Amino acid sequence: MKSLFKKYGVNVIAVVISYFILFFVMKMNLINSYFEGVMIFAMINIIVAIGLNIATGFLGELALGHAGFMAVGAYSAALFVRAVELPDTIALISGIVIGGLIAGVFGLIIGIPALRLRGDYLAIVTLGFGEMIRYTIINLRTITGGASGLRGIPKITTLMDVFLVLILVTAFSFLFIRSRHGRAIIAIRENEIAAESIGVPTTFYKVYAFFVSSFIAGVGGACFGMYQQYLTPDKFKFMFSVELFIIVVFGGMGSITGTIVAGVFLAMLAEFLYSYEELRLLIYAVLLILLMIFKSDGILGRSEFSLVKTPARIRALIIKLKKRFGKGVA
Repeated sequence: MKSLFKKYGVNVIAVVISYFILFFVMKMNLINSYFEGVMIFAMINIIVAIGLNIATGFLGELALGHAGFMAVGAYSAALFVRAVELPDTIALISGIVIGGLIAGVFGLIIGIPALRLRGDYLAIVTLGFGEMIRYTIINLRTITGGASGLRGIPKITTLMDVFLVLILVTAFSFLFIRSRHGRAIIAIRENEIAAESIGVPTTFYKVYAFFVSSFIAGVGGACFGMYQQYLTPDKFKFMFSVELFIIVVFGGMGSITGTIVAGVFLAMLAEFLYSYEELRLLIYAVLLILLMIFKSDGILGRSEFSLVKTPARIRALIIKLKKRFGKGVA
């Protein structure tokens, strides 16, 4: 029991404390609406990137169409809350569930034929399907508003709501990856032929992982759709899928906490470079090149950040530096 509390309890307590700190900050109006919006968009991007990491990092399939699944979740939730009159809390929960499920269904429709392919071919197909979703939204003018956008969406998502959704998505992803289903998915990533030879239904688990991945992307999209009072298909272009993929690669393909760290860092970097928009993608590219040269598996690789293990890892790093550079390193 003590080891279980040491393993999970400290992290849970840290999350609860973070929630109450954020709650206090919001109640005291210590941040303005602009930075609140920046934090909300960063958290939403992290949620969608966690979904992408399940398909790309844990399953090992290169997917480049998650902006499309996010768009499905955003428009589904936005259309739902526009059409019904419910208390905000019920409307928020219903919109998240509906957005996630519809995005998951689209993930099944795309995943069943697409996951027969591998590598670059799968990336091209998912990219094509993501663009198809966007152009379908543009052409359904009477429902989605087309290229002009969808207006009159009630703003019912708050910073605390998105933070809570991020916590739940992170916890669900950890439990999912550590379940027998998650272990089967990781086995497919490591060696699909070996996994199939010991009885793992590889086709089922590949589609299952893609469904979960697109469902989480839809949840992030639903939060986005119920925060924005105006939705336009331009938000969900191919480059947004690339930005999500950058978060996953930067944090570590196969690390959920790495995705969170990378999402926060890149959001702060983007905000810092707001006045130099033309340099943003260049700096992203330079950072990725440096990362691939010096740490090709990302910030955390396939490991996870833990408050319990951090002191031991710091001590090990100091010992390693001392051995490499001598006693001059503190």
